[in-house]
Amino acid sequence: MPTHPDMTTDLPDNDSAVPDAEISEPPVLDALQHQVAVFARRAEQTRLGGVGQARNSMDRAAYLLLNRLDLEGPMGVKALAAGMGIDSSTVTRQVAPLVDSGLVKRTSHPEDGRAVVLQLSPRGMARLEQVRSSRRELMELLTDGWSEEERTVFCTLLTRFNMALHGAQNADQVTPGS
Repeated sequence: MPTHPDMTTDLPDNDSAVPDAEISEPPVLDALQHQVAVFARRAEQTRLGGVGQARNSMDRAAYLLLNRLDLEGPMGVKALAAGMGIDSSTVTRQVAPLVDSGLVKRTSHPEDGRAVVLQLSPRGMARLEQVRSSRRELMELLTDGWSEEERTVFCTLLTRFNMALHGAQNADQVTPGS
């Protein structure tokens, strides 16, 4: 049985001399908040950046921006920022190196030539797919031995958790009377 301090299963083996009545697991919400904190730390340490040559070759911000542009198509900075739940100035700062490196291109809005939209370049699409493939391989390694149902349930619950976090973040930004 794991005894690492980051694990919530650091209880004695069933064969130990401790009676079952004396063994008490932490309440599930205590265990959950602890595991989320451990996950956040480990995810940041490893950057969950994949395996192979593409491992850790793209930072989280770049990956999320490129991924959103791929999934939702060309859009302006404000729309991109709103969709990601971050400030427009943050998007502008994060997009600049992606434009400089040729992964994103700025083009005129098709309906309003004065407005600028950001879109994934062919080079950006190729790079994104390389990183996605590497990260997909890492997810496969990390969940080796899991059934497809377990992977699906975990993904569903993690998505639901992320949506709740997003909702909580947005609720914090709303002020009474605004």
